[in-house]
Amino acid sequence: MALPFQVFIALRYLKSRKRHRSVSVSTAISISGVAVGVMALLVVLSVMSGFHEDLQNKILGVNTHLVVLNFQAEMADYERVMMEASQVDGVVAASPFVLGQVMASAGGRAQGVFLRGVDPELEMDTTEIERYMKAGSMLELLNPQNADGTERPGIVLGGELASRLGVYVGDLVKIISPFGGMGPMGNLPKVKRFEVVGIFEVGMFEYDSNLALTSLAPAQDFLEMGSSVTGVEVKVKDIYAAGAIGKQIKDRLGHPYYAKDWMQMNRNLFAALKLEKYAMFVILTLIVIVAAFNIVSSQIMNVIEKEREIAILKAMGATNGSVMGIFMLQGFLIGLVGTIIGISGGYFIGILLNEFEIIKLPADVYYLSHLTAKMKLTDFIAVSVSAVIISFLATIYPAWQASKLNPVEPLRYE
Repeated sequence: MALPFQVFIALRYLKSRKRHRSVSVSTAISISGVAVGVMALLVVLSVMSGFHEDLQNKILGVNTHLVVLNFQAEMADYERVMMEASQVDGVVAASPFVLGQVMASAGGRAQGVFLRGVDPELEMDTTEIERYMKAGSMLELLNPQNADGTERPGIVLGGELASRLGVYVGDLVKIISPFGGMGPMGNLPKVKRFEVVGIFEVGMFEYDSNLALTSLAPAQDFLEMGSSVTGVEVKVKDIYAAGAIGKQIKDRLGHPYYAKDWMQMNRNLFAALKLEKYAMFVILTLIVIVAAFNIVSSQIMNVIEKEREIAILKAMGATNGSVMGIFMLQGFLIGLVGTIIGISGGYFIGILLNEFEIIKLPADVYYLSHLTAKMKLTDFIAVSVSAVIISFLATIYPAWQASKLNPVEPLRYE
């Protein structure tokens, strides 16, 4: 089947008049502009998506999807709360936890940390901390019997925290609370020795440097909570349904209980990331728009250069619509080829970022140690369609100018 003459002529106009060049310089520059814009936009969006997903995975690796609390700060009937929560559709597991802010000390070094008391077996069902263990295991918290025959509670530390304290598995750590007993000189701090039985490393500085875990009973005793806990952790099947499931749990339990899902607890962070991704999309789309202006200028020059050819086509019977279609198709092909090259380049750079961890980050500032790229099909489709549409729209004015050309003027002196 023969190609329409508009397609043949549009392809011919993309080439240089010189025989040793297959593509004209202006066409190559226009294609390069679109390709660079598309590639930059895809790389940035992929990096932003990767940052968002990596951060989300690390947060949900240490924390659960949903926590049930009450307004009394302590929860004595947590077993009933766990049972009620487990009966809600979509709930996978539930476990109690105790949380308090204390100080950890070893070898003359000290740092404020969050001490979380958990049931190790239930905790492994509700969070993924065990997956991030670099030494020891969460199950070691169940065995308080130490090598010297004494019963000393175990503790699991974040990798950065253990490094700052200069301790490893088998070393002792003092946990200090300012809320101790009264002495002759007033209130005395409460001190208890724990043995390090495990070290985890999530890769998120906030958790690796500020979190310590122990079993439930020692935490309750040290924080003087008796048989009560701070709340109940709940894991759900669909993390994006955590809010609705939390509402169902709250309705079942009634006052004074309430639930907070992972999105509520990290709302500001994820909202800022989402806004930043949209902002980067708008800003980098300007690169494609700049490339579109380059297409406009090159097409206008092309129309001026091809006035004689356009006049001949019209003299041979070509309509205004046919002439306009030639130049619009030419611009469309420039945008399409540039977009395809940009997609290929963006995908290749994303693979390099994931495989070789090229861009390192200070973990204490950016939460993550390196940039990753999450290449989403929706991002690629949105960018591709936007680039092609912008390139196509850029051809309308030059093509319209070509269609309105009077064939008499260029051929008057021929």
